[in-house]
Amino acid sequence: MTQVYSVPLRESDPYSLPDCEVFYLYNLPNADLIREGYEPGWYWWACFPGCLPDSDPIGPFASEELAIADAQSEAWQFDETEGESDV
Repeated sequence: MTQVYSVPLRESDPYSLPDCEVFYLYNLPNADLIREGYEPGWYWWACFPGCLPDSDPIGPFASEELAIADAQSEAWQFDETEGESDV
């Protein structure tokens, strides 16, 4: 599993932790998520390291990059420079 920040700007904060996990789900016998109807592919969910997921798996996506992009798609809302002027 890859751990990523939903808001990439937080990556430089020494007190911040990644808050998303990206993973590939494939068809294994007895895999719980496959039994629940999830298709094979790349997924992400909200999850701090060492904790249980805070959301259901979101996906599937064709690649890890697309799953990360979707997990970070709302990051612009947390852009601290938004609305500031260079004047």
